[in-house]
Amino acid sequence: MASWDRIDPPHFANGRYFNPGAEQARGFVDVLRWKLTSRAEPSPAWIPDVVESRPPARVESGRWRVTLVNHSTLLLQTESLNLLTDPVWSERVSPLSGFGPRRRRAPGVRFDDLPRLDAVLLSHNHYDHLDLPTLRRLAKAGVSRFVVPAGCAKLLRDEGMAGVEELDWGMSASLGGATVHCVPALHFSARAAFDRNRTLWCGYWIEAAAGGAYFAADTGFGDHFAAIARHFGSPRVAMLPVGAYLPRWFMGPVHMGPEEALEAHRILRPDVSIAIHHGTFQLADDAIDTPRRRLSALAAGERFLVLANGEAHEV
Repeated sequence: MASWDRIDPPHFANGRYFNPGAEQARGFVDVLRWKLTSRAEPSPAWIPDVVESRPPARVESGRWRVTLVNHSTLLLQTESLNLLTDPVWSERVSPLSGFGPRRRRAPGVRFDDLPRLDAVLLSHNHYDHLDLPTLRRLAKAGVSRFVVPAGCAKLLRDEGMAGVEELDWGMSASLGGATVHCVPALHFSARAAFDRNRTLWCGYWIEAAAGGAYFAADTGFGDHFAAIARHFGSPRVAMLPVGAYLPRWFMGPVHMGPEEALEAHRILRPDVSIAIHHGTFQLADDAIDTPRRRLSALAAGERFLVLANGEAHEV
């Protein structure tokens, strides 16, 4: 793979998006092979260890306050700016209400305890990241700004949501005193059988007076981390995915494991990294807490935190 020299390399052709200079997501035949040849690690049906927290209405300290709600849902607060990423409060993340991955832990923040939000950032259209029931609740509660990757706006607008802004890699949006930059990720998109890669996937770099905050969302490991670091410098805080990584032959192109997340942390050199995409839904063969235990063992002495649902960290 050649090193990227930009954060918006060509990534669209013939009506579909792709991962430039990298492996693509596995196809249907490989899905069957995975399901027929491996067995998921067992996890408890329910883990009652969540201590709910109530975030402040605003943060005025000039620092970043990051609260892990669950999975990839984070409340990011700094200098009178409240952002929510990939919000999921639903019981299942699936197109079918009675089937699909069910949550194993409660959200760490009650929906009704959320502060007033300035915007919601969505990284791609998978059900564990773009959860329409939760988005409808947010819109009903008064959220009027949604930032989404290219092609995703129609899904929200069809639900009657206003204030939806689409970004391609390399584009940005102003949010009060901050700027949100859409940056690359190595992943894929799909919500149905025939819409694969018709919409984009991304991460976000939030540029604010408190420093940069990098939300990597769902991604495999690749040269985009070095490209982002060259373009923006080191963030104050990086939020890096660590879960749904087994088996590696299948998940490797689109999901990092703890080892790769730690390597990304070392490339980005943030003040602190926070693990996301773990601990709530079992989406692959790794058990619900395997990523947490593996990262904690690997990252001893590193500034790479594994927060519990509801736990916050300021940097």
